[in-house]
Amino acid sequence: MSERVVADAAGRVLKVREISMLDRLRLFKALGPELSMNDAYLGVASLAAAVTAIDDMPFLFPTSEVAIEHVVERLGEVGLDAVANLLVPPGDGPMLALAGN
Repeated sequence: MSERVVADAAGRVLKVREISMLDRLRLFKALGPELSMNDAYLGVASLAAAVTAIDDMPFLFPTSEVAIEHVVERLGEVGLDAVANLLVPPGDGPMLALAGN
């Protein structure tokens, strides 16, 4: 899967890739059964897991809850917003949620 680049409101350059089905399985494993069922947490974790670098500092795919929270902390709200807008174009998110996808 190819990486895309987006700048966040803080001016950082984020490298992002869509996560594969295997990545999703690994993310579920890292989060554990309880957090994997928490849609809000899983959504934020999925955005964080899609980030491969911030300002050319690489990030490995997170393999634990702590690793996911570290990436979320580094991204902050502005970084997560930039990733979300890149991966889920405005207007698609609510429709996808209503469609059950």
